[in-house]
Amino acid sequence: MQQLPAASNTLESKRVSSFPDKLVIVLFLAPALILFLLFVVYPIFRSIYFSLFDWNGLGPAVDFVGFGNYKTILTDKVFIKALWNGVMIIVFSLGLQLPLALALAVLVGRDLPGRGIFRTIFFLPYVLSEVNVAIMWMLLYNPDPDRGLLNSIAVIFGAEPVGWLSNTNLVLLSVFIALTWKYFGFHMLLYLAGLQNIPLDLEEAARIDGANNFQNFFYITLPLLGGTIRTSVYMSVLGSIQQFILVWIMTKGGPVNASETLATYMYRFGFVRFELGYGSAVAIYMFVLCLIFSLIYQRLTRQPDYLTGL
Repeated sequence: MQQLPAASNTLESKRVSSFPDKLVIVLFLAPALILFLLFVVYPIFRSIYFSLFDWNGLGPAVDFVGFGNYKTILTDKVFIKALWNGVMIIVFSLGLQLPLALALAVLVGRDLPGRGIFRTIFFLPYVLSEVNVAIMWMLLYNPDPDRGLLNSIAVIFGAEPVGWLSNTNLVLLSVFIALTWKYFGFHMLLYLAGLQNIPLDLEEAARIDGANNFQNFFYITLPLLGGTIRTSVYMSVLGSIQQFILVWIMTKGGPVNASETLATYMYRFGFVRFELGYGSAVAIYMFVLCLIFSLIYQRLTRQPDYLTGL
């Protein structure tokens, strides 16, 4: 009975000593939390509010239309085209860009002589801004053979100059080539980081057991890169949905909306035509698409990483 007061004093002292620690945690988290609420959460709710109005951005929003903007968007063929283009960019990215990045990562990761130089060369495009990349590829795609490198090469081999950015059948592919050149180095760097975490002993043991390079890659390297690949796919899809700068500078969504994306569609109505209520509704659609994909993807890819058991 005489030890109870001592025990209660010990609990009280623990509570008192933990209070300064909690206060320090709150003080360190407060700036980041305030910035997050101010620049992320608040704009989302403001966009939801403005999307319910027919508002041009000047003066208060008073012309309430409810969900009229959302209904109009779904009936607009240009929006459907932009949505389809976004899907095509995602398909191209997952089918071409990421496999290319993975192949180069495996090639320059371990066996290629002078791999340090190649890593720098391949990663260099990602360091450049999207504006610079867009201007560079616009010069390469110039329809004048005397100015555009690609058409100069075409003329040398006896072919006709190609309107890379003026042909509705080629423009999306042309833009995607520029996107691939810009971003594959980033994904290659992700795969290189993943390869560094794979023990070489596993591959050497497989070679001793008779596995060739292809078997080594598909049965050892690829499964152990599962976590890195899932991250790369996630970032690639979200980036494809939100792609704007490079497309807008190169084509402005043209010709005839052939390269329109959700972001350029939103910008066109929000900041070119000053239909900010309509543009806000498009932004909410983009936010919902990204949110739904994130939730579903995280749920489907919630798998244990093989490397955690090594």
